[in-house]
Amino acid sequence: MKLDIAEARALLEALMRRLDHTPDEAAVIADHLLDCELRGLGYAGIARALVIGDYIRSRGLQRGPVTLLRETPVSSHWDAQNTVGYLVAAQATDVAIAKAKAMGVGVVGASRTYYTGMFSYYLERVTAAGLVGLVMGSGVSVVAPHGGTEPRFCTNPIAFGFPADGVPVIWDIGTSTSTHAEVLLAQRLNQPLPEGIGYDADGRPTTDPFKVLPGGAITAWGGHRGSGLALSIQLMSMMVGQINATSSATAPYDCGFFLTAWDPALFGDADDFRHRVSAYAAELEATRPLDPAHPVRVPFARSAAARAERLAAGWIEVPDAVIATARGIVGAA
Repeated sequence: MKLDIAEARALLEALMRRLDHTPDEAAVIADHLLDCELRGLGYAGIARALVIGDYIRSRGLQRGPVTLLRETPVSSHWDAQNTVGYLVAAQATDVAIAKAKAMGVGVVGASRTYYTGMFSYYLERVTAAGLVGLVMGSGVSVVAPHGGTEPRFCTNPIAFGFPADGVPVIWDIGTSTSTHAEVLLAQRLNQPLPEGIGYDADGRPTTDPFKVLPGGAITAWGGHRGSGLALSIQLMSMMVGQINATSSATAPYDCGFFLTAWDPALFGDADDFRHRVSAYAAELEATRPLDPAHPVRVPFARSAAARAERLAAGWIEVPDAVIATARGIVGAA
């Protein structure tokens, strides 16, 4: 179904207000979710808003104020107290940027949060400030380590961002073969997963998303290399958030969000670094392609182009079932 961008934003804000977020908070979350839709990542857009609602209601989450636990001139550690990650990470990004501008580096961590969205969303803000950024996160165990079939990792995303003269260079990935959101969207649309994505509760390969989650496991990306990267991200994130092992339906998982921003001026001329990033990106794009129909792309270039195209068109396309459910929730207010 085609949905006008303004209508999509209004629908997202209404959904977030139904979850007891203030109008300002709803606007912050909606902007992130809409950006996912504009970049062609529908599983992380309106469909994700529905998942957030399901999560809050199923666990009976009661949130408190985001509270500062400890701070130094270059770091901050926050207890999110069950606040959704879109709000927590937005605040953490502001703090990291301010510290990096003042001290050259800013390191911010948050615990007791969940569903943080696309790390590239925050790194766009970091790189727009002329800074280099690194973001990592941990969460509920849904991914099997290489060689195993039981969940031990989260999808454990990691992202790097580098300022450039035009579109920044941002590499944002999960360390699983499929995102958690993609599996949940396949369930909502009653569609099978591709081969090699997951195991059922008995460790058998399956394409049934309902057998993968809950009870089964998503496979790790990149074999033992991706599994090792996932382990490293898990441990780094555990500095700020320790996974809660309880299976109680009312106890949220203690997910960790970890962001570091650096000022390139620590090591030389920041403008010169930005120009060199741009020149290097152009070199990569000029690489002789294996297939002329598919030129070499710099990470994030596709997302930026897709967003520009959809903004120019003025609409996005969302599965009918997702829109119907969202409208039903808002209409029930």
